Amino acid sequence: MASKDLSILICGEAGQGLVTGGTILAKALMRSGFRVVVTQSYESRIRGGHNTFAIRYALGRVITPRESVDLLLALTPATVDMHRSQLTPHARTIVDTAYGLARSDSQIAVPFRELAEPRMFTMAASAVAAALLGLERDLLGQTVNDLLGTKHPELTEANQKVLSKAYEWVGQNGFPRLGPPPAPQASPQMLMDGNEAIAAGAMSAGVRFCSYYPMTPGSSIMQAMITHAKRVGVVVEQAEDEIAAINMAIGASYAGAPSMVSTSGGGFALMVEGVSLAAMMETPVVVVVAQRPGPATGLPTRTEQADLEFVLHSGHGEFPRAIFAPADVEECFHLTRRAFDLAEKYQGPMFLLTDQFLADSLRSVEPFDAANLPTVAPQVAGADLPGPYRRYAITDTGLSPRLVPCETPHLVITDSDEHDEEGHIT
Repeated sequence: MASKDLSILICGEAGQGLVTGGTILAKALMRSGFRVVVTQSYESRIRGGHNTFAIRYALGRVITPRESVDLLLALTPATVDMHRSQLTPHARTIVDTAYGLARSDSQIAVPFRELAEPRMFTMAASAVAAALLGLERDLLGQTVNDLLGTKHPELTEANQKVLSKAYEWVGQNGFPRLGPPPAPQASPQMLMDGNEAIAAGAMSAGVRFCSYYPMTPGSSIMQAMITHAKRVGVVVEQAEDEIAAINMAIGASYAGAPSMVSTSGGGFALMVEGVSLAAMMETPVVVVVAQRPGPATGLPTRTEQADLEFVLHSGHGEFPRAIFAPADVEECFHLTRRAFDLAEKYQGPMFLLTDQFLADSLRSVEPFDAANLPTVAPQVAGADLPGPYRRYAITDTGLSPRLVPCETPHLVITDSDEHDEEGHIT
């Protein structure tokens, strides 16, 4: 199987560990010098159904997945027939000997029960695939250690034993290597999806408060924030609903903390009144809308880009806003920073649109030079501002001087109704 790039498809049920096994294989490929693109398809269920984890890799740059499959890891008997039409002429299929399928040159029957217990069949299949692709055993083992960490040493040790058995089995059967040989990594790479990049961009920009109510495909943004919250000094709050979430973010921003809220289309519908509130108060906030097919609750695990007009015209009345729609993982990082920059500069809500495909797609990207990127500084006036302080003073630039309550001798008054320059209702 000689090819400039290779497409791997791992198929099975929810609960079989496709994401864990697939991510370990994808990271090992990246660390072996390949560029990687990963896409996922999953259903709204914890167990059963049919999920896929697709990896496309090459020595050169890869941007998109492809439908055709060179190596199929079938974790259930039904998946063999379901994806047979996608197989290339020289494709190989890894199956369990327990399926009782007829042997062929294109089908590699693996005795999974000899290599692992049932809950680790996906790891066994991924390890067999890694061995067939010529990846080093130690590199795959290190990837397992890095992903599973030291919190679950028994699980890590069990997976290491599965790797050893899988590599030994492939070696004993003398299978030829599949795909292009690994090559030294030209430059460091990291495997990241769109939502992780949004979280990284927000942390790089200096976010200090995040609120949300879980709604796929936006929830993993906040999961990534929670992972690093203590280290970077971010408060992450899961609210009781989307209305509370955006009001929390507005309140935190009013108190001086750069804030972000994430949701999906159905949740954003509830946030619209809060969007108008932020606009009237002239309070910066970044709103991430991870789109899903609608209307109403819609399809949480499928992708669509139908909310641009909704977000563009959300909120009653007219007020300035900016909407960013990143096209790839790198843009997720940089445009999130840009959204914070404009929110603080123009004192109002700014929006970032993403979707399930971008949110859940993993890409090998060069590390962001976050250390040399400036934190987005809140546009706050100094204590030497002459009084009496007028929060909504009319200025030549159109931007009123903003102060944070209790940080200066000035009284900071804001209002959600029509108000005068001092902030009093009119």
